[in-house]
Amino acid sequence: MRKLKLQVQMTMDGFVAGPEGQLDWMWASGTPDEANFQRIIELADSCDTILLGRKMTRGFIDYWEDVVDNQPDSPEQGLAQRMVNMRKIVFSRTQTAINGRNLEVENGDATAAIQKLKNAPGKDLMVYGGANFVSSLINQNLIDEYYIFTSPVAIGSGLSIFNETKFLKLESSISYKNGKVLNKYLPV
Repeated sequence: MRKLKLQVQMTMDGFVAGPEGQLDWMWASGTPDEANFQRIIELADSCDTILLGRKMTRGFIDYWEDVVDNQPDSPEQGLAQRMVNMRKIVFSRTQTAINGRNLEVENGDATAAIQKLKNAPGKDLMVYGGANFVSSLINQNLIDEYYIFTSPVAIGSGLSIFNETKFLKLESSISYKNGKVLNKYLPV
């Protein structure tokens, strides 16, 4: 059975975005870390399908397609190629079509659709967000592995993916030169 992995950037005070969805804090350290970036690529390579919530899709698609199409010298080019070329499924109750490469929209029951995907052959599944979508997956116990990159910044308020008690088991922890820490958790 395929696993559903969550990879998310989080502040020290537990937010995945600012109150209005701001992500500027992610680059606050200003220091790229090659080992950190390589781990993100390895996680992407362990999967063949990306799951996305509708609200974050436009920004995600536009960002990665712009890197592929217009920034050939970007250090993110390798990851961008993966993000653009990988199958993406957007879960939406309101839209039936969204423009983007290798992108399809799922309007049915998310839990049933994800269980069907987990039972299909292939590599694992990855969810990057958005906050409300991820929160619903967590609440329904659909996440099999949590990869939480904690940034050395606190923003005071924002969007959280946890809105109820959730017990997790720490499987591993890696600290990076840029101050970020990757904790891998499994559901208890």
